[in-house]
This record gives sequence, C-alpha cells and structure tokens, in this order.
Amino acid sequence: MKGAPTDPTSCLSPSRLAPSRPLPCLPASSSWQRGARAPRASRWPALAGMCAPPGRRSNGLLWRGQPSRAGGGSAAQARKQRDGEEGAAAMQAAGEAEVLLQAATRERLEKFAQLRGKTVETGTFWDIVVITAVDKKQEIAYQQQLSQKLKRKELPLGVQYHVFVDPPGPKIGNGGSTLHVLQCLEERYGDKWDSFTVILIHSGGYSQRLPNASALGKIFTALPFGDPVYQMLDLKLAMYIDFPLHMNPGILITCADDIELYSTGATEFIRFDQPGFTALAHPSSLTIGTTHGVFVLEPASLLTEKGQLEYRSCHRFLHKPSIARMRQSGAVCERGHCPASSPGGQGNSNVISECVYTDSLFYIDHTTAKLLLAFYKQVGVLCCEIDAYGDFLQALGPGATPNYAKNIENVTKEESGLVEIREKIFGLLKGLPLNVVLLNNSKFYHIGTTCEYLFHFTSDRKLKSEMGLMPNVFSICPNSVEDTGKSACIIHSILGPRCSVAPGSVVEYSWLGPEVSVGANSIISGCYIDTKADIPPNTFIATLSVRIDGEVMYVSMAFGIEDNLKKKVTDLADTHLINFLGISLGQCLELWGLRISDELFSGDETCRGLWTARLFPICSTLSDSLKVSLGILNSAQNMLPFKLNGFKLLSIEEMLRHKDVEDMLRFRHQLYEEISLQKLKRESDL
Repeated sequence: MKGAPTDPTSCLSPSRLAPSRPLPCLPASSSWQRGARAPRASRWPALAGMCAPPGRRSNGLLWRGQPSRAGGGSAAQARKQRDGEEGAAAMQAAGEAEVLLQAATRERLEKFAQLRGKTVETGTFWDIVVITAVDKKQEIAYQQQLSQKLKRKELPLGVQYHVFVDPPGPKIGNGGSTLHVLQCLEERYGDKWDSFTVILIHSGGYSQRLPNASALGKIFTALPFGDPVYQMLDLKLAMYIDFPLHMNPGILITCADDIELYSTGATEFIRFDQPGFTALAHPSSLTIGTTHGVFVLEPASLLTEKGQLEYRSCHRFLHKPSIARMRQSGAVCERGHCPASSPGGQGNSNVISECVYTDSLFYIDHTTAKLLLAFYKQVGVLCCEIDAYGDFLQALGPGATPNYAKNIENVTKEESGLVEIREKIFGLLKGLPLNVVLLNNSKFYHIGTTCEYLFHFTSDRKLKSEMGLMPNVFSICPNSVEDTGKSACIIHSILGPRCSVAPGSVVEYSWLGPEVSVGANSIISGCYIDTKADIPPNTFIATLSVRIDGEVMYVSMAFGIEDNLKKKVTDLADTHLINFLGISLGQCLELWGLRISDELFSGDETCRGLWTARLFPICSTLSDSLKVSLGILNSAQNMLPFKLNGFKLLSIEEMLRHKDVEDMLRFRHQLYEEISLQKLKRESDL
C-alpha cells in the first residue's frame, strides 16, 4: 500500500492526490448494489469515460483504441471547441469538489472535537481501538501515551483502547499482526468479540524513513493543528468518525502514516455491511499505482449512478503493478479532460488523462475474521512476514490467481516458507468477495518519510486549506518566526528571541534559546538548545532520552534529510557506499577518528548501515547532546576533524533499545506547562 513520493527526484514531492471531482470508472455487482444505499447523484457533470478493456464500449461511451468517426476540418474545429468547453467545465467542477472536500473534512474534525473527553454512547463510536506494536518497548511507549491522552481528555471515553504487541521471534508483517490481534481479541473477550466494531491501526515498526517518529511511534506523530495538538491517532479517529454508525460488527484495518480525506455527499455514508472484504478506493495516477495496490473492477451496471460515492465489485487486486500490467489487466480508466491540479493532468487541461483506483484501508466482517483466526491457530508460529494488503487482497475476487505467491519482487527480505504460507492464504480466501467503495472526490496523503512530512506540513497548500493546518501550533514564537510561518511549521515548542526558522522546516516538541537559526528543509524534534546555534539546512536532528546503567542520559541523532537509513551493506569493505549528508561514511569516519570495524555497528553483520552505525555520543544533558551532534554535522559538511573516539557512542538502533519514554514525555509536559503559562501571561497583558 505504501509508496515513495510521486517524484523520486525531488524531496518536496507531491502527495498521492485523487482528482477533485467524481471520476466515473467502475462497475457494481448486483448483489453489492442491492445491499447498499444508492449513491446520491453528483452535483456536477460526470467526466466521460468508463473502465473497460480497450476496444469495448461501456454504457455507450467510446474507449481509447476505437477509431473516431468524426472527420474533416469542420469536425476537428468542433472537437477543439468542445475540448475547450469541457476543460473549463472540468476546472469549475474541480473547484466545487474541493469546496465539498474541505467542508466534509472540517465537519468530521468538529464532530470528533466534541467527543474528546466525553463518554460516547454505545453504537455511536468504535467499541474497540487497537494499536499494534512491534516489541515490548514499543508496547510500553504506546500504553504510556494512550494513558496520558486519556487523562488529558484528548480521546473519547467509554471505549476500550488496546495495544497488542507482536509475538517474540521473527517479524510477521502487518498481515501477521492482523492475525495475532484477532487471537488477542478472542482471548480477551471470548465469544463477545464478534459483536464489536473494531478499528485496528498498524503502527508496529521503527519508522526508519521518518525517525522523529521512531521513539514514540508514527501513530503519535504531532500534526500542525488542534488544541490540544492533534496526533495521527486523533486524526484517524476523526476521519473515520461516521464509519461505526454504518458498519456491521467487524474490523477496519488501516495504517498509522496515511491520511484519507473524502466527500460523499450530504445524504450518503460509507457502508461496511457486506460479507467478505470491503476496501476504499481512490482515483490516482498510473505512476502512483506502481507503488500501491490497484483494483481491477467488474464491468459497470447500466443503472450505476456516478457520484462522489460508488459501490463496486473487484475482479482482482494487483499489488504494486507495473503500468504495462495495469493496462493488460484492464485496471486503467480514462477520466476525460483533467484539470491541471489533478494527477496525470501534466499541467494541460486539454489532455486526456488516465487513472487507476488505488487502496487505502479495508474492512472484514466477523465471519471472515473467524476464518482467518482459525487459519492462524492451525499454522501456529509464523516464520515470515505477511502483508495484509498484498497477501490477503490478492487472493480475492473471481479473477484472482495463485501466481502472486511466487512473486518476491516487492518483498524486502526473502524468507523460507513465504511462498507456502501465501499459497495457503490463497486457498483459504479464494472465492471471497472483494467489495470496493469508490471515493471519487477523495485525496490520500502519505506521511511516512521525511520528505513527505516536510512537504505536507510546510508547502502543501491544498492540505493546509483542507485541514486547516497552521504554521504555529501551541507554541511560543518571536514575531520573526510567525511572519515566515507560511512555509515553516512550529509545533508544541518554545522559541526564544531572535530565533529564526527558514522556509520548509518543522520544529516540534523543542525548546530553542535566543539566536538559534534553523536552516531550510530541516526537522528538529525533541531538542533543547540554550546557546546561540546555527542548524544547517537539509538536516535532521532528534534528541532521545536513554537509560544507561540505571541513569537517564541523552543522545541526539543527526544526519541529512535525504540520507537513507535503510541502506545496508554486508561487507565492511563496502562501508564507503553508505552516505552521511551525501558524503561517503568512510570519509566521515576518518574526520571523527573512528575506524571501520565490526564494533562500529550494532546488530548482526547483515544490518550494517546508518541505522546501526555507532556514531552518536551519550551526554549527561539535553543541551550537551545537541551541541555534540551539531559538531558532527559541521564536521561532515565542512570536512573538518571532530574527534568522537573519546565518547561512548550509540547507534539509532541502540538508542531505541535504551530509550526512556517516561523522561521524553516528561520533557513534553514541561513544554506544555511553560507554553500554557506564557500564553496566559500574554492574554493577561492584552
């Protein structure tokens, strides 16, 4: 499901945007249509184009690949005029769709705000909220944060909140976590669990592509709006706030690092009331489709209405397919004249554009959940990673084949037993329906990498207007910072006099003293700086509390925004292939007085990289930790010696192993108290 930014050559890449108008493109099975409420008609003209194999007509519309019957100069002139009129209409429709999307988003946020800290009535909200954790340390961190949020009345009350940790042993992926959660629910609630509406948020993992979320979890990532500040958990619950009211008992499965915004019309709601699997689908460009799941849909009914919300049946599901495979499978839809703001428009409103429908979250009813649970009990211990999207959804629909079981192209680590377990899953799920809800006026944002995080929080005007994102959220800032806020973002932080934050940067949960300057396109998280400092552009710095020999100490990880923390080498001789701030790590080690050896890396020999390199000094204070890490950055950028051989060093992997969650949360609370006090003082002075 997850994917790289749309433009891999740019750090500030666009989001995965669904078009801002309904895109008529798929079919509905009669049984699904009967079981669902008929979608309300669109408020604007539908775009021409339906999904169908090349050379076929569907609902009387012409498909690309069929010859045009128009001819002659007059016909060409008429087509040109018609294209211009349709382009103008499309632009107007896109504006109307954007207004509807913004209104729907604000309405959901307002509904959730009214539930925060209040006991909800049965049936009006989720019965159970589950967050997954990858290990015991993460489980404890999540439980502590949930407890604090409940105490601060930031979440609805009267709901069961659980953190379920993956079993010890090999990684089992989000598919394995899903199976394990089903078992945990049965063990905790017995036969009652099949009467509940459950939201399952996959948040297990170390967030190597967004390390400011590594210590405390992606699901608790702070967002630039709300009072108190919203985190991803709050946003997830807000955006899905209408689901439980229109859902049969079952489980909604989603991830912690994406945002789905959508409009369904004034009288329509997304319904999860069908057997088997039901997935949401968003119109996306073909390029986006290569990094996500893509739905191939059954032919459309002639009676199907094209609106913001459509119910369809899926013929088969493709996992991260090539563009050629999308075309061969009949997944590509023509969506008429596309406004320049829509993906695939290429900035030209007169170009015929194509789209595919891509995945985000899905629902399983309790009958299907019990089927999966019985399978998990039969298998016993899982020894490989299962993908809830690639391995479950590819087995569904009448067009599914077992061929994907042997395809390990998108697998990060080839493991024994993976093909066998996939084949068993296919045999288990084959024949089950995959129902699809098309959200034709929707947008999907991924916030899983440093580049996506910076772009969406500082430069993405669309997302800012849709969600009401602010440049300064629950923070104390000098006017100079507030004035530049249109392209910088300060969250839950205190900035002293004469501080400056350059465009494109985010500062969160930090206390920056006087005359600190933050360069452009940087992330500063959990830091305390009490002296004048210049933080270079394009850098990442995050300070963690760690407990070493029973004592609280501090370590600041620092590197370049575009450094690849997941890159690994197995041979020490290849250490020079790892880059730090765009420079060979081998060169940096010479500057720092460190030598290449097995002792330089934590973990086993297959995991040598920036994630496991022991580069970051342990210090007794927050400020000392930050100063040393700034010295490391300055050394690498200017090729100046900065000796580290006198320090005890940790890798990021070790920092997480020794993290002291309580102390990090205590620092955030101290910031909260000081910010609240200063805000009160400011108000009293007015």
